[in-house]
Amino acid sequence: MQTLKLIVREVRQESPLIRSLRLAREDGGALPAFGPGAHLKVSVPGLREPRCYSLVQLTPEAGRFAEPVEYRLGVRLEEASAGGSRHMHGLAVGDTLSVEGPKNDFPLHEGPAGDEPVVLIAGGIGITPVASMAAALKSAGRAFELHYSGRSRDQLAFLPELQALAGDALVPHADDDASCRFDLKALLDAANPRQHLYVCGPKGLIDAVIQEARARHWPDAHIHFELFATAAPQAGDQPFEVELRQSGRVLTIPADKTIVDVMEEEGCDPMYDCKRGECGVCQATVLEGEPDHRDYYLSDTEKASGKIIQICISRAKSARLVLDL
Repeated sequence: MQTLKLIVREVRQESPLIRSLRLAREDGGALPAFGPGAHLKVSVPGLREPRCYSLVQLTPEAGRFAEPVEYRLGVRLEEASAGGSRHMHGLAVGDTLSVEGPKNDFPLHEGPAGDEPVVLIAGGIGITPVASMAAALKSAGRAFELHYSGRSRDQLAFLPELQALAGDALVPHADDDASCRFDLKALLDAANPRQHLYVCGPKGLIDAVIQEARARHWPDAHIHFELFATAAPQAGDQPFEVELRQSGRVLTIPADKTIVDVMEEEGCDPMYDCKRGECGVCQATVLEGEPDHRDYYLSDTEKASGKIIQICISRAKSARLVLDL
């Protein structure tokens, strides 16, 4: 991916916790094209790894994707931030950012204008890629419905622009209002498995959508998602050993770190990308031991085989794993 130096042209408070940033080249020149669902990797001072932020597009003009002169990001201020969201919320007009991209791990499928309506579901800051999908669908003349959920209506960012974009296709939901709470089961009962589902937001929302859709015989190929979080330790996690068979090295993986984390600390160079168990880049072959699968990439059959593991997020049920690395 190419590296770009961009300047902040506008900062706007979209909700109590979400700000949007408009970024452009200093000379105002054209930026690389992107598609709905794409993100930028932003370098943050003091952090080893860049932070990923989705590009948000709220107008349906095709040129805004193909020949953009600015990028727009939506950033939620996280209470448990390691510095990324705090840094982004501290930016002012005139500040500069070094970014890589755009890159798209959450693309919108192609389809004709008369295809089944696409079901878009967003929770919280997950609206950023989903709004771009709504804009692209409208530009292509494709039907969609957009369900946007938050803890309260004032937490729903970009709402006036979304209403202008989607009209009656937008259905806002608020947890604190019984009249418009998000009822996932009712939504899926009224839909059909021929439709494509796109969901972005907290892990609980994504897990619920996947579970309820599969229970209604939705094919996995029609369930698309992006998780806005990296791996987090779970209660009861225990240390385990990983033997890298190709080198003979044995690593101890503590409860609060992943296999990828420890490999990097020990000077290895593991392949990975998303660090959320979605993209499949970090897959490794298991020679011995029992994996504790926590990814969204492998099928149920692949997980049951115990022969492969996504080392960015999954752990071990056995005391040791031997990997073909």
